[in-house]
Amino acid sequence: MPARLDPRAGRTGSSRTRSQAADASAEEGAAPAHRRTGRAATAATAARAVAGVLSVVLLAGSGWGWYLGQVAEATVNRTDAIPTDGNDGTGDAPEAVNLLLVGNDSRANLTDEQLASLNAGTDAGINTDTMILVHIPADGSRASFVSFPRDSYVAIPGYGMDKLNAAYAYGYAETPETASAEARQAGGAQLLVQTISGLTGLQIDHYAEVDLLGFFNLSSVVGGVEVNLCKAVDDSKWSGAVFPAGVQTISGAEALEFVRQRHGLPRGDFDRIVRQQVFIAGVLRKMLSDEVMLDLGRQRQLVEAASQSLTIDQGLDLFQLAEQMQSVTAGSIEFQTIPFVGTDRDERDRSIIRLEDEDTLHQFFAELSAEPEAPAAATPAAPKTVAPSAVTVDVYNGSGTSGLAAQAAGALETAGFAVGTTGNADSSDYDATLIRFAAGDEALAQTLAAAIPGAKTQKSQDADSGTVQLVLGSDFNAVGQAVDPAAPAAPAEGEDARTAADTGCIN
Repeated sequence: MPARLDPRAGRTGSSRTRSQAADASAEEGAAPAHRRTGRAATAATAARAVAGVLSVVLLAGSGWGWYLGQVAEATVNRTDAIPTDGNDGTGDAPEAVNLLLVGNDSRANLTDEQLASLNAGTDAGINTDTMILVHIPADGSRASFVSFPRDSYVAIPGYGMDKLNAAYAYGYAETPETASAEARQAGGAQLLVQTISGLTGLQIDHYAEVDLLGFFNLSSVVGGVEVNLCKAVDDSKWSGAVFPAGVQTISGAEALEFVRQRHGLPRGDFDRIVRQQVFIAGVLRKMLSDEVMLDLGRQRQLVEAASQSLTIDQGLDLFQLAEQMQSVTAGSIEFQTIPFVGTDRDERDRSIIRLEDEDTLHQFFAELSAEPEAPAAATPAAPKTVAPSAVTVDVYNGSGTSGLAAQAAGALETAGFAVGTTGNADSSDYDATLIRFAAGDEALAQTLAAAIPGAKTQKSQDADSGTVQLVLGSDFNAVGQAVDPAAPAAPAEGEDARTAADTGCIN
């Protein structure tokens, strides 16, 4: 291997430098204390981030796949992006992966010629206008990509409510100016990870950040990406995007213009997010196609172009990630945007995006990260019960229906149960009927539950040993009858859901 690609040679520090520009942005919505161009090129970088992380999926199980992993490892940059606190979550299997992809609009390593050819402006800011959470289950059967609008109004730890794309800049700025660019970059990444973790209720396992460097080469290496526009667009004033309607293949500067455009689109930044996702999907389809799968030279070029402009956390093993994703297909790669309410104005009269409430967001990401169900186990043994005469029941009316406790108590006595006290519950708003019992009284509770099918059982410290409490809810019908089934909770849904196999037209 050439020395620069030989993993045995080691690397002495980062191969890239980062701009420390501190000018305030002239464009509304940009992160504080840092300047950005009016043409938000950051949107494009997510595509390269995905390719950088996923390139080594190709032939991962072979010696060639291992070699590609070493090539990537020898050129990729590392940063201390995962914080030791403020990054908590539950529900994932240990082998599942939550990876945060971040697009950074740094132009520090672009030459004047590259800046001109990509129409990328001259500023080198550190704004993170592209943020995508990728979830990969333990079995590697699918990949879920969820985009976060840059103007999402969220709680940033230590800074209160602000736009999501401010989190990285706050973390970058709070790191002492005397620190290295790499240390400040790590500070920005850690605060962004903490913000996303709190927003989603998930632990972020890994981090990948990219800038504009290498975008042109990446789209050229894969031979261009096919996109499908519903209508012709002309945004020559801003992004430079001028495209006809219909299916077309784009690469290089055209690809950058495509994913940058938001002016002139019906939904502005929301449609730009869809374009990011469509471009990523196109890159992934190309990576999984025979054009790349059967071309070893192109595979290596793709890995080199991506990894040279990629910064990842210290613990991410690219080859291990590739092995986990060997069974992923275009149809099992899902894209959507975080559930949101709509646009609004904040107290500073800035345009923001209101997201759904915390419970809805946590439910959405819990469902997203739920592991596939395991094969059904053998039918468990029926729970132990006793004779009804051995069960004493205290009956409490929480349904709001007058006289229901006395009615239920009489029916229980007819069924052979012993009734203790009756009365009203602490509230008349119980929707579900509950059977509360003390530790060790499981058999008593199961006996009563058999007489009221569907009632929920609940171990409680308030229940006296040897006595079971029956709290009647509005779903209660009668002793010997099942309670009314609860209405299924409406799933929390993301916006603009699609898969990498979807080639329908977009704005």
